[in-house]
Amino acid sequence: MTAQTVLYISIAGVIAFALALYMYAYKTKYSIGHRWLFGALRFFTLFALFLLLINPKFKSETFIIEKPNLTVLVDNSASIKVLNQDIAASEWVENLKEDKSLSDKFDVSFYAFGKDIAELDTLSFSETQTNIHKALAATEELFKNTIAPTVLLTDGNQTFGNDYEFASRKETHPIYPIIFGDTTQYVDLRVEQLNTNKYSFLKNEFPVEALLVYNGKEAVNSRFTIKQEGSVLFSEIITFSEINNTKTVTTSLPSTKVGLQRYTATIEPLSEEKNKTNNSKVFGVEVIDQATKVLLVSSIKHPDIGAIKKAIETNEQRQVALLTPEEATTVLNDYQLVILYQPDRSFASVLSEIEKLRKNTFTITGLQTDWNFLNSAQSFYSKESSNAREDVLGSLNFNYGSYALEDIGFLNFPPLQTEFGELAINVPHEVLLNQDINGFSTGSPLFASMEINGVRSAIFDGEGIWKWRANSYLKNESFEDFDTFFGKMVQYLASNKSRTRLEVHHETFYYNNNPVIVSAQYFDKSFVFDNRAQLEITVVHSETKEQHIFPLLLKNNYYEVDLNSLPQGDYNFTVSVKGEAVSRSGNFTILDFQVEQQFLNASVTKLRRVATNTGGTAYFSANFQDLKEALLNNESFVATQRSQKKVVPLIDWKYLLALIALLLSAEWLLRKYNGLV
Repeated sequence: MTAQTVLYISIAGVIAFALALYMYAYKTKYSIGHRWLFGALRFFTLFALFLLLINPKFKSETFIIEKPNLTVLVDNSASIKVLNQDIAASEWVENLKEDKSLSDKFDVSFYAFGKDIAELDTLSFSETQTNIHKALAATEELFKNTIAPTVLLTDGNQTFGNDYEFASRKETHPIYPIIFGDTTQYVDLRVEQLNTNKYSFLKNEFPVEALLVYNGKEAVNSRFTIKQEGSVLFSEIITFSEINNTKTVTTSLPSTKVGLQRYTATIEPLSEEKNKTNNSKVFGVEVIDQATKVLLVSSIKHPDIGAIKKAIETNEQRQVALLTPEEATTVLNDYQLVILYQPDRSFASVLSEIEKLRKNTFTITGLQTDWNFLNSAQSFYSKESSNAREDVLGSLNFNYGSYALEDIGFLNFPPLQTEFGELAINVPHEVLLNQDINGFSTGSPLFASMEINGVRSAIFDGEGIWKWRANSYLKNESFEDFDTFFGKMVQYLASNKSRTRLEVHHETFYYNNNPVIVSAQYFDKSFVFDNRAQLEITVVHSETKEQHIFPLLLKNNYYEVDLNSLPQGDYNFTVSVKGEAVSRSGNFTILDFQVEQQFLNASVTKLRRVATNTGGTAYFSANFQDLKEALLNNESFVATQRSQKKVVPLIDWKYLLALIALLLSAEWLLRKYNGLV
C-alpha cells in the first residue's frame, strides 16, 4: 500500500468521524448513550464507504506444493498386437494407474498415440501408423516449464514422421522406454520401402525404386519380382550377406493402359523366415492420358515463381511451363490455364490473345504490377495505382462455394505485400480470402474467382506467396497443406466442367493405412452452399456386393467422410442428399498395405540410445519394479513449493459490503426500537 493511499485513508477517517460527530453530537436531543452508539455505527458505515471509494489494494501471497509430472505414453498401434504384446502393455498401464507410491510422488498423466496423440481412454492397438516423434514432441511442449520424466511404452518401430531418436529434450524431461516385443533376431528378407509415382502418362514409363533388407548371417540369394495380374514385368536375382544386407533395385515400367494399374513387388522368402508378410508390397499407379498443362507468364524474376511452380507440380498430373510474355503469345492454346504473374505493358499481346481464345486465367498482382495498364486491358477488376505499399493477411471466407477448402492457418502466415488501395471486382464473383490488416478486414478481397460465360478467372492480390509456403513447412514439417490449397485453386481454374449442385471429390485409389477421404459440396438451386443438408454415401464392394452406408459430416464449407474402416478391394459408391433427387456416383480402390505388420522385433538399440541421450534408462516389459524404484529414488524428481502473489483491490472483498449493510441495518433497527424513526 502506497503512502498516498495511507494519506487518503487517514483523511477518510477524519471526515467520517467529523460527519458522525456532527450528526449525533451537535445540537441533538439524544441521550449520551444513544449518541455514542449511533455515532459509532455511523462512523464505521461512512468510513467503510470511503474505503470503497479509495479502493486500496492489498498484496496476498499463497504457497502451493507442485508434484513433478510423470507422462506415460502408450503405443496404441497395431504392431503391438502383431508382436503379441497387447496384453502385457495393458497390464503395464493398469499397474501404473494403480500404484499409490507413484501417484503420491508424481502427477501422472496417460496418453495413447498412433499417428496422432490423445489422452488415454481405451487401448485398441489398432492404429495403422506410429509417430513416436510427434508424441514425444507434444509432451515436451506441454510440460516444458516443469520437471516431467516420460515413460514410453512401445516396441520402438516408427512408421511415420521424423526420427524420434533425434527429438530434442530438456534435462528435466528424461525418457524411460519400456520395450515390448521379441528381441531375438530372426532370419528375414523384406521389402523395406517402395518408391514410385502416383500418376503416369499413357505410353510413358514410370520409375520404381525398391529398398530390400536382409537380417541374417549366412550369404543368401533371392529373386525380386514385380508382377501385374500374374505377368512378370521385372525380375532380378539379388545376393545378400551379413555385411551387404541392403540392396536398392531400380527399374522403369511401361504405362500401357489408362486407369488404375496394380502391381505386386515381391522378394521370395527364405524357407526359415518367420514373418513372410513383409516380403511383398502392393502398389498402384494411375495412368492418365495427358497432364493438365499450366503456363506461368512473367516478365520479372521473383521467389514466388519457383514456389508456385513447385506447389502446382506436387501433383504429378500437372506440368508448369515458365515463359516470358513474348514467348507465351504463340503457345497459349496448348495450355488449360494461364497464370499471369504481376502483369505490365509487356503483357498486352498475351491478354489480347487470351481474350480471343477464351482461356482460363489466374492473375497474381503485387508491388510490380502496372495497374494503369491492367485496368485498361480488362474489365473484370480494377485498382487505382497509388505507388504506396501495405502489408496484408488473408482471412478465409467459409461461405466460399466454388470448391471445398480447409483453413490452413492463413491469419498466422507472414503478411503479403500489395499496392495500397481497394481492389474492386466489377463482375459477379466469389471471395475465398479477404484482406486483413491488424485483425481488421479491409473489405477488399485478397483472392476472388469468377466465371463469366463459361470462362473461369481469378485474381490474387498479393506478392510473397513463397513466404506462405515456407511458413507452412516450418509449422507442419511438410509443404502438403499449402500445396493442397494452391493445387485446388489450379484444379478449379484449369477445368471448364460446368458446376453441378452436388460436387464429389475423391482419389482413384487409397492405401488402407492412410485416411480414405471422400468429400462433397451441396448447393441449393441458387448455387449457394447448403450447410443444412443431410448427405450420405452408400459404398458397395465390387466382388462381395457388401453394402455400407455412412453419413457425411459438415466441415467448414464442405461435407466429409473417412472410410478407413473398409477392407481392401474395389468399391462403387453413390453420394446422395436426403429429401432431394440429387446424387453422384463413382468408384475407388483400397490397396492393402499393413505397414504395422512388417516388424519382427522391437527396436531395442534405438530405444536404448533415446534413453541414454535424455538421461533416462530403458527397461524390458518384465521390469516394472526396476522402473518404479528408479523413479521413486531419483532425487531430481522432487516436489517444488511455488508462491503465488496476488494484488487484490478492496472492492473485491465481499465481506466489507456485508459489513456496511449490517451496520446500516443495525442503526435503523436500534433507532426503530427506541422510537427515533
